[in-house]
Amino acid sequence: MPVKTLQIPTADGRADAFAAFPDGGERHPGVLLYMDAFGVRPALREMAGELAAHGYYVLVPNLFYRHGPAPVIELPEHIGEETRPALFAQLMPLIQAHTTERALRDADAYLRFLTTQPEVSAGPVAAIGYCMGGVLAMRTAAAHPDQVAAVAAFHPGALVTDAPDSPHRLFPDVTAQVHLGLAEGDMSSEAMSRLDQALDAAGVSHTSEIYPGTFHGFTMSDTVAFDPAALQRHWDRLLPLLAHTLTNS
Repeated sequence: MPVKTLQIPTADGRADAFAAFPDGGERHPGVLLYMDAFGVRPALREMAGELAAHGYYVLVPNLFYRHGPAPVIELPEHIGEETRPALFAQLMPLIQAHTTERALRDADAYLRFLTTQPEVSAGPVAAIGYCMGGVLAMRTAAAHPDQVAAVAAFHPGALVTDAPDSPHRLFPDVTAQVHLGLAEGDMSSEAMSRLDQALDAAGVSHTSEIYPGTFHGFTMSDTVAFDPAALQRHWDRLLPLLAHTLTNS
């Protein structure tokens, strides 16, 4: 599976990124894949490659590019419970610096870049994300309803908050079909109820479910939270969503 290293021009500089896509010179539907908090690393390259093998051009930007190229911090091969506190001590300033305003400026740049690549076919794209990336995928879909036809967020960050710009307040602007796959501890029952009510009230076509027996980060093969059965469930939900919205197959 070809993998191309890229530099994406943004309003604030250049974001390093990579793209995975099928070989053969044909054009394929585009997918913008937002990383989790640990960033661009081999585990994400594996996931992007798997998705590309199903016929998609998958763009994975380094969201922390303002702080340096990926990997922005040094990561162990396996992220266990004992290493998380020290890692998050380094990551939290980067996460906090990635404000909504910056995220929306970046989304403009990422979509503009994605949709103009010669390997990407004309038509709508998908925004998918993991952990913090799930929130960014939703924000991207709300800001670009004419371009984003599918959104998937797995073990997402805070989708329901009391903030004026809480993602659940953006649902009236979302025209994409949505799948939310949550770990058991990702959201309280009250927040889950508010989430589903907001989706229903906005008329968003969606599925949301808690993946049983899972912990936050269940898709990531290099973390202690990894759950192979839940990862497969994630593919079982994601691939039909993309096929229906991007290829009409």
